Amino acid sequence: MMEYITFSVLSSGSKGNSTYIDGPEGAIVIDVGLSAREILRRTVSAGGEPGRIRGILLTHEHSDHLRGVVPLARKLKIPVYGTASTILAAQLPEDITIVSFDSGRSFNTAGFSIMPFALPHDAADPVGYIVEMENTRIGLATDLGYGTILVRDRLRNCRVVILESNHDEQMLIDGPYPWFLKQRVNSRSGHLSNKASSGILDDIFHAGLESVTLAHLSEINNEPDLALGSAKDILGLNGRSVKLTAASAHEPMPLARLDLR
Repeated sequence: MMEYITFSVLSSGSKGNSTYIDGPEGAIVIDVGLSAREILRRTVSAGGEPGRIRGILLTHEHSDHLRGVVPLARKLKIPVYGTASTILAAQLPEDITIVSFDSGRSFNTAGFSIMPFALPHDAADPVGYIVEMENTRIGLATDLGYGTILVRDRLRNCRVVILESNHDEQMLIDGPYPWFLKQRVNSRSGHLSNKASSGILDDIFHAGLESVTLAHLSEINNEPDLALGSAKDILGLNGRSVKLTAASAHEPMPLARLDLR
């Protein structure tokens, strides 16, 4: 039996979001914001195995996280997990298996201990996740307007962090969005700027942090070099090399491996 976890951000951005995490007992997918066919293609392209997927976890009901959920659940005959409010808002059909959970209460699936935690975003009941096995933790938090005390507390002590770095503040101000949308993105229920994301990284940094993936980058109001540069400044100040990448909306990340301790 494998003694490691593998993971890949299959897609990240306003066009669609999905993350694949695999362990000794099977895999999970967090969000399915692309078509089921494309998610399966990207899973294989990254080095994963679609047949190992045991469940779909929802962060919230927005279409860039939900688009392919129902077709993928039907095709693989797997359950969909979400808070009761998210499931209600998503209007999921009755022919798929639905498992509801409460934010702040852990549950188990595919051999992982899953801890959902609340995020400040303009959705029914948005959550991030800590995915844990044998004290190895992967933390995911995207689609949040600011780093709450809870968010920072949950992301501490993770070996891997997948964190939103949505926009450069000046690019957003100068960009083509109408004013109301700029206000939404920059609000406390919107999306993290590069500066805000780096501030969270500064606060949660610890010696065991091995990998940071910046996620949900805007293709209009951000550039990978700006997001990565902001994070590098913070991580560099902490005096330790951390693998730092920016997830793409167009291609999956190659499967990364974490040996269990």
